Formats: sequence, C-alpha cells, structure tokens
Amino acid sequence: MENQTASANKPIALVTGANQGVGNEIAKALAADGYVVYVGSRKLENGEKAAAEIGQNAKAIQLDVTQQQTINAAMARIEGEYGRLDLLVNNAGISHGGTSPKNPEELMSTGRAVNVSLDEVRTVWETNVFGVIAVTQAALPLLRKSSAARIVNVSSGLGSLTWISDPACWAREHFGIVYAASKTALNAVTLAFALELKKENIKVNSTSPGYTATALNNFQGTDSLEVGSREPVRVALETDGPTGGFTGPDGPMPW
Repeated sequence: MENQTASANKPIALVTGANQGVGNEIAKALAADGYVVYVGSRKLENGEKAAAEIGQNAKAIQLDVTQQQTINAAMARIEGEYGRLDLLVNNAGISHGGTSPKNPEELMSTGRAVNVSLDEVRTVWETNVFGVIAVTQAALPLLRKSSAARIVNVSSGLGSLTWISDPACWAREHFGIVYAASKTALNAVTLAFALELKKENIKVNSTSPGYTATALNNFQGTDSLEVGSREPVRVALETDGPTGGFTGPDGPMPW
C-alpha cells in the first residue's frame, strides 16, 4: 500500500467538496493536525489545485457525490493506499440547481413551498441528502477498520425545525423546500446513522458553520471561512466526543 509505512500512524480523512469554502478550511485544519486528507472534488483539477495549496498531507481525489461510480472509485483508492478511513466529513452541498451564483433573496424566490420546482428540489437533495447517504454507506467498510471512526455531516441552522418554528426566529423567511429542508432531512439522516452505528462505536454528528460567506450564498454570509469552519473542525477532531448531536458556532442546536 502506497505510503502506508510512512503514514501508518497518521489518521486518514476524506472531506467531500473540499476544493473550496468550508470544506477547504476543514481539509486545511485536518492536514495541519497531522491527518492525511483526501480532498474530494467533482473536478479533479480543482481538487489538485486545492491539495497543492494545502501541502504534502493533502491528496486530491475525484468524487462527485451524485455519481456512484466516482464514490466507489474513491473508496477503492483509499482502501488500496491506506486500508482504512478514520474520519469522513460529508461537506459537499449546493444551494440551488443552477450554475450561476444566487443571493439569498433569489434563492427564496424560487424555493418557496407554493412555487418550487420539483426538478430543483431533486437536484439539490441529490447532493445534500442522497449523496451523503451514498458516500456514508460506501465508506463504512473502511470506517469499520478504524479504532476511532467518526462521520461529520455539515448541516445548517436553517435545518432546525425547532428554531425555524419559533416566531422570534430571524431566519424564518429563509426556510424553503430546496436548501433549508434538505438540511432538515440531512439532520434526520445523521440521527438515523448515529443510532444505527452507535453499537459499532462509530460516531455521527451534524454541525453548522453558521452564516458563512461562501459560494452557497453568493458570499453574502456574515462570518469568514475561518470563523465558520471552527465548529466543523472541532467536531471533526474530537475523537472521544458524543454521537448523534447537532451543534453550531454557539454550541448545541435543537433539531
């Protein structure tokens, strides 16, 4: 196995959607902490550029979470090179089905329950929900070979039904069926995996970066990437923490 002797003592991580945004910040932090980090990217060249900037602990890997063959190929490569996976960060996410950036107002104009396109819902949920299920299931054989396996799903405060249903919640107007509800569904997926995998001592948690300036919101978020990545990084690095939780920048969040 390639490099196995040199990095036998290094933990191995895979971060999806790690060529930019919060995923890239998470990958940087993990590499700095001594992890061998697979930088997942739909376009390999983008991942290679990101990995080169992160440094020698980073490895680009082509991974489109909506394409099963790329998921299978990625897991086969990790198995061949290291034989296990200690940490999976399901970060890849999209806010809409188009190709050009949209601000939050534009997103909501097309994401409301009364006028949403089912094609738009399917496109976003394919990445944000079904992609997470597919990658997690494919990674389980490798995670089971780790002594401290963790899965971290990058969610959003918008996914909290408890928060959104509070009349005082400032984000109520941003709750739509496309992106926000996909994060609610992701939280349900997190809990389902956490309950199932607890018996195998594999920890599964959801974490929200807060309102971070990324391509997801056309860089209109109020927090920097460095600030926004702190909680996902903390949860990812916590080898002896709880399972089945949902946290954000200010601590535990309600489902």
